[in-house]
Amino acid sequence: MRFLLNLLLMLVVALGVGFGLSWYALSDGRLFGASQYGPWVTWTRAGAPEPDPYTRAFITRNAALQLGQAEGLTLVATTDSDGRRLDRACRYRVDGRTPTSTFWTLIPVDDHDGSVARPDGPPGFHSSRIARSNDGSMQLYFSKTLSPLNWIELTGDGPFSLVLTLYDTVIFSGVGASETATLPSIIRESC
Repeated sequence: MRFLLNLLLMLVVALGVGFGLSWYALSDGRLFGASQYGPWVTWTRAGAPEPDPYTRAFITRNAALQLGQAEGLTLVATTDSDGRRLDRACRYRVDGRTPTSTFWTLIPVDDHDGSVARPDGPPGFHSSRIARSNDGSMQLYFSKTLSPLNWIELTGDGPFSLVLTLYDTVIFSGVGASETATLPSIIRESC
């Protein structure tokens, strides 16, 4: 009887660890295929002709159309630069520069990739329609209350994510290896 209980316990532990690691690899994945730079996470092999098994499983699980490696790269932030989960009740400033790219977009989305921006307003920012400082840096605001310069009004309650899509970029290609240092920071100003 003791043997059967030990066998059952080992089976439960093995299944728990196996399914737990599989869930982690497909949702967070930083140890398996995703790369993290500050608050920004990306799957660099997502647009490759032959992605690794973890990247392929992540793409299948999210059912999202991916850009090819030569077309661009998508980075997602679910936390601010201090590691706190992004919340629609707070005011955030995205500060700094983006890596070199022909065009980029920055859109706030919920956990199901639906827009959380005001329905009758712009869905997000893009590189050709923002006010910049003299040095080329930007300050983009996401909040429910009016903010200066570049602002997207958020609706609803709960957590959200910021999706930065860089089109025609050299980041991670080896050409501009220091480009990841130019990813903008996400600063929570108030809650």
